[in-house]
Amino acid sequence: MTVAYELPEIETIRRDLDRDISGRKVKSAEAASMTVLGRYRNRKSFTSGLVGRKLDSVKRIGLHLLIGLDGEDLLVIRMGPGSSLRRHPARDAVAPGTELTITFTQGGHLRLVDPEGDSEAFVVGADELLAEVPGLAALGIDPVGEPIPLNVFAGQVLGREMELKALLTDDSVIVGLGDIYSDEVLFHAGLLYNRGSATLSTQEVRRLYRALIETVHDAIKYRGTSIESRPFVDAYGESGDFGIHLAVYGRAGDLSPRSRAPIQRIKLKGRWVYYCDTQV
Repeated sequence: MTVAYELPEIETIRRDLDRDISGRKVKSAEAASMTVLGRYRNRKSFTSGLVGRKLDSVKRIGLHLLIGLDGEDLLVIRMGPGSSLRRHPARDAVAPGTELTITFTQGGHLRLVDPEGDSEAFVVGADELLAEVPGLAALGIDPVGEPIPLNVFAGQVLGREMELKALLTDDSVIVGLGDIYSDEVLFHAGLLYNRGSATLSTQEVRRLYRALIETVHDAIKYRGTSIESRPFVDAYGESGDFGIHLAVYGRAGDLSPRSRAPIQRIKLKGRWVYYCDTQV
């Protein structure tokens, strides 16, 4: 099973595209199949909504990328596990699994490659987005969005009776964390995966808050995590570099950077959780 992308990877793609495609005009759009167009009856009903449109800024809600189009519409792309969303010169060979190709009047292509077919793309009016994707209205704290006041974060943590691993990976509490970054956050906070959220002291909440913000921002600084179990490339085809900075995830048996004892792992609801014996 391919591991899903998390917030740092999607935010890396967003920043790349915002710099690179904003202001460009769509010359043509091609869909190889209906695989990622589940909201449409045919391919033309999607592609015709892009041709001739000028692109605006690229934003993000949760793990959905929102590419502004002239006329108040949005091109919404949700990247599935194992997919890539890349800029290409027009002369580049088309990779197997390429589902969408957007050609610009100047500046090559934007291609969505998804061999597993789990991505989604559609055009929607900006004021209709939440009706089209109701789950976006229920998202929790976004660690990369507006600064999160510590008291708001503390209320979200202490006001729930949840194990910390489950809390960190619940999009209605905190957006965009999966197995990789939740394990890293808990390590840096010194807290165990099965610790009850309501049992945390004020100091422990503060440590968790700091670990969350620092881990996510460091991962974005290093342009995401690309590891064997979850390869990732940015919009230019370059692998993310945060993998070498992972403290515990995927490192069972290695010596912990904190205690020099071996990093542990345990199976939890079908997934491995990595931790250090210093976490309490």
